[in-house]
Amino acid sequence: MKQMEEQLKELGVIPVVVLQDAKDALALADALTEGGLPCAEVTFRTPAAEESIRSIVKHNPDMLVGAGTILTKEQAKRAVAAGAKFIVSPGFDPEIAEDCLKKKIPVFPGCVTPSEVALAVKMGLRILKFFPSESFGGVSTIQALAAPYTMVKFMPTGGINAKNLRDYLSCDKIICCGGSWMVKEALIQNGEFQKIRKLTREAAELVKNIRA
Repeated sequence: MKQMEEQLKELGVIPVVVLQDAKDALALADALTEGGLPCAEVTFRTPAAEESIRSIVKHNPDMLVGAGTILTKEQAKRAVAAGAKFIVSPGFDPEIAEDCLKKKIPVFPGCVTPSEVALAVKMGLRILKFFPSESFGGVSTIQALAAPYTMVKFMPTGGINAKNLRDYLSCDKIICCGGSWMVKEALIQNGEFQKIRKLTREAAELVKNIRA
């Protein structure tokens, strides 16, 4: 877990990906890696997610690939079997969190209230998703939540883009951000991988400038 925490901090941004067709997975993985962000949170919102994860991991085993929008233990099991190295859920589901912890799988559940954070901390979790970030007050809310829970770091997702990334990554309670502006679904479906590569490179450079 410590190694993954260091990876997440160094990356700064985790591309949150929706893949409608697994055939696009490898081209996307190459674009992200060549752009300087060798990572992806592949959301389980589509039937192509599982096969996409399997293809990416086989093609590039060094890439940090996780599964997002995990709503059930069964989905988590399938994602890990496909090769996902971490699990992300939009809300705090104790069953998913406990199952992942039992199996020693890094899990980042969504927590936006003190009660949810308290329950997550009680389970031993120290990195939590904050979603949807902008709708729940963004950085100011994260700072307020982190004040009593000094041991927790957050991974905000939702409404984050190149314009407000600096605000987020300048906060020492934020380990990294989830973002989809460089991997918009339309870009993937239209095969605009050169543009994805360019946007990814810009995001990676922005992270370096912010955290230099």
